[in-house]
Amino acid sequence: MENRFPADAPTDDIIAAVRRDGYAILERVIDETQVAKLKAELQPYLTQSEVGTEDFWGHHTKRFGALIGKSEIARHMLLAPQVLAVADAVLLEHCARYWVNYTGVMHLGPGEKAQVLHRDTNLWPITNPAPPLTVATMWAVSDFTKDNGGTRLVPGSHLWDDARTPEPGEIISAEMPAGSVLIYTGNVIHGGGSNRANAPRYGVALHYVLGWLRQEENQMLTMTREEARAMPEEVQRLMGYSLGASALGFADHRDPFEILNGQAGDAPATISPQDLIDAEAKVKRLTVVASAEGGRTRIEAEPT
Repeated sequence: MENRFPADAPTDDIIAAVRRDGYAILERVIDETQVAKLKAELQPYLTQSEVGTEDFWGHHTKRFGALIGKSEIARHMLLAPQVLAVADAVLLEHCARYWVNYTGVMHLGPGEKAQVLHRDTNLWPITNPAPPLTVATMWAVSDFTKDNGGTRLVPGSHLWDDARTPEPGEIISAEMPAGSVLIYTGNVIHGGGSNRANAPRYGVALHYVLGWLRQEENQMLTMTREEARAMPEEVQRLMGYSLGASALGFADHRDPFEILNGQAGDAPATISPQDLIDAEAKVKRLTVVASAEGGRTRIEAEPT
């Protein structure tokens, strides 16, 4: 099933698709003017970046991160209401707050080979099936096609165990015009496609993670405190300048948000505010029944 929606589709429909199949595509969420501004903001960093030297990261692919401080449009995309509605629905079942997990550019040059299929959630030692630890987005800065390396993914694989691998016919390509966004949960099997076109495939990844897990990209080191103070409050909190839950992530018994913004003061602090206590009461808690050694999922699958 192709879960393709216009940008103004009802959020309940988008959330239902993500829960059912692990992904949804929203077309033209940002317009041509915003895409052009995004490109202009990121071009200096793209120019100075080098292609990768490892198979997983690509030998014809340029990658760089820390986009929150590099692009106003990326910050706008990070707060896209349609995306946050999905993150709220999917992640807040298992955490009181969620954070930014990763921000990055993936610029696949012509001749790039297909990336090995994998799950983003394999960063953490939790076997599948499991709750979605992350919600990921891949924004199309250029058109995504099957020929130019549009993201490949396996619908429904967020419900599989780690032993199951996809058949070729189960793998689809997330084709979408520039300005669109692919939303998927981190336990969906996916990977970059092979670029058989004569122009780059340009995407921006913005991921969100449960607030009690270590972020893939350390947001605290992507900018100075002074730069972080200039960010909107919602961006600050998503970066991790906030409590992840009641009494989780404090510094010197103070809320990181208050420390960043000079609001901590000297009076006794509240690091278990009622809103977080209330949120924790609704969280579905995990039960660990067994553990065993095991590596990350890596699935070699040729493009069809």
